[in-house]
Amino acid sequence: MAPTTLIAASILASDFARLGEEVEAIDQAGADWIHLDVMDGHFVPNITFGPPLIAALRERTRKPFDVHLMIAPVDPYLTAFAEAGADTITIHPEAGPHLHRSLQTIKGLGKKAGIALNPATPIDMLAHVLDLADLILVMSVNPGFGGQSFISGAVEKVKSVREMIGSREIMIEVDGGITPENAGTLIRAGADVLVAGSSVFKGGDYARNIAALRGGAAAGRTSRGRR
Repeated sequence: MAPTTLIAASILASDFARLGEEVEAIDQAGADWIHLDVMDGHFVPNITFGPPLIAALRERTRKPFDVHLMIAPVDPYLTAFAEAGADTITIHPEAGPHLHRSLQTIKGLGKKAGIALNPATPIDMLAHVLDLADLILVMSVNPGFGGQSFISGAVEKVKSVREMIGSREIMIEVDGGITPENAGTLIRAGADVLVAGSSVFKGGDYARNIAALRGGAAAGRTSRGRR
């Protein structure tokens, strides 16, 4: 469990015409991680970017790159994303035939390994690979597009994942429809990292938006500490 809530700003909601400047701006505004959603138009119904763009952005910030791969097959590309500058590489169990082997590959590349659970993916998928994971990403929308509404069932899923993790040093991240209004509920359920795109980039005042997310999360962290 992280000592404080981390905000991972998703550049999916940024202005792609000035992406380097956007990354610098969210860094200066106080984002803890830079979240990069990689989509292939096959595993999910959208196409975003690949290793060359991530490598180019790597020069713009020292903040950790939280790379979420929504591609299939995923295994042939793990090395490329590691070399591009990813710090954490998160993959879906459905994106390859051997999740255990894929996680071993990520760890062998010297990166932190994450497992992403879509809304319909049961947490039982984690049972035999938890000890290879550094991060569990609970999707609170169906992957593929930004700006979707939060799926409330993710709260109970976070609670179940937290219980399954037990004393292991594994972080829980939640992605999709995150706002200051639901941040506290997710932190109280057991989340450590909140991925936010629209909530960070809307209106242009990134620092204020990130502060609002932290404020929403703070109440949940305080009440979680009392349990």
